[in-house]
Amino acid sequence: MVEPTSGQPCAATVIFNLPEYRVLAAAYSALGVRRITVESTGVPGCPACGVVSERVKDTRLQRIRDIPVAGVALVLWRKRRWFCDEPACPRGSFTEATDEVPRRARSTRRLMRALAEAVVLSGRAAVEAARAHAVSWWLVQSALDAAAATLPDVDALAPKRLGIDEHRYRSVRWYREAEGSPWVRVEPWMTTVVDLDTGQVLGIVDGRDSTGVGEWLFARPLAWRLGVEVVAIDPSAAFRKALRMWLPRTAVSVDAFHLVSLANQAVTEARQRLSQEIRGRRGRTTDPGWANRRLLLRAAETLSERGRKRLRDVFGTDDPTGQLQAAWEAKEQLRTLLASGSLEEAWDHRRILEGLVEAAPTVETKRLLRTVKRWWSEIEVLITTGATTAKVEANNTAVKNIKRTGRGFRNPDNYRSRILLRSAAQTAA
Repeated sequence: MVEPTSGQPCAATVIFNLPEYRVLAAAYSALGVRRITVESTGVPGCPACGVVSERVKDTRLQRIRDIPVAGVALVLWRKRRWFCDEPACPRGSFTEATDEVPRRARSTRRLMRALAEAVVLSGRAAVEAARAHAVSWWLVQSALDAAAATLPDVDALAPKRLGIDEHRYRSVRWYREAEGSPWVRVEPWMTTVVDLDTGQVLGIVDGRDSTGVGEWLFARPLAWRLGVEVVAIDPSAAFRKALRMWLPRTAVSVDAFHLVSLANQAVTEARQRLSQEIRGRRGRTTDPGWANRRLLLRAAETLSERGRKRLRDVFGTDDPTGQLQAAWEAKEQLRTLLASGSLEEAWDHRRILEGLVEAAPTVETKRLLRTVKRWWSEIEVLITTGATTAKVEANNTAVKNIKRTGRGFRNPDNYRSRILLRSAAQTAA
């Protein structure tokens, strides 16, 4: 029989599978809890001088937290204190430490990794992850903080295209300073800054005004800001103000989805206004305009022949002034404008839109045309570059899932770390 020349670990050590450790004993305590005693196998080097020690000063048992191996177990480390045999070393002795359990640590690194992955990759709540691993919420948060500290520095990145959009951090609250003072509505908003090329979240800013975004951009190095070529935003004057101040050379693109949403809103407001003016009430199921209100917001090219006939019936029977049809045609013309393949084509569609509004001027269509003119330079950038906030909206959807999983967040720092970690993990994947 050929015997191995090197020592093989015992079966318990193989099953426990903690690097640099071997299992000394495994038994049940008087209360029926599994008790696993381990010992380190690494070379005991002095942390001050690096000299390897061979003399043990004393030994004690230290309880360490670890991942559940075939269930929760009590893990005890037979931790040794060694003499330092180097006469010139100021330390007379030292306590051993390993990569898996560093100095002053009470938890293994694989437990900390498992806790962070449970929250970041699996999308579990911190409380749920803590309960599954039989640890406290604070340890889960410590694992997340340690993982967040390893994220790459935003200033070291070189994004070419950015996307900016806001989302609601918490639900609407009502506050008042004193007993007799009026109630004040507070909507806690946060703004997300995303790299449009990779989809990674670069920053989470308080509020949705120009101040927060401007301060975040001002904190970036000058070379970083000069490297940004295009920024996509929704029609927000606050975001545009911050970009003009801190990224004056960067092209700004307005998102097409938000512009079409404004056009749909104009159609809805025109329908509601006409119902009040003609009938003196809100729309009902018996009114063709109200019954087909969703059909009015559909893209014209996606309508079936039956849908087109229903729209013709709405305009013929429930639109005596023609204003609803004018708003619908302006909406469709704006969609055609945004789908232009060149700036010359976009200018042609803009003139057609202006003609439609001049032929049937209403409050809604005139406001829509003013918006188009006010954001025309950004629309030109959209047509030229095609930059939209689609990846920002995708991250905002993930943010909502994070908020639902955590049942809301009171600490904004914890909220930011969850978002940045999840985004970095998704980008790496």
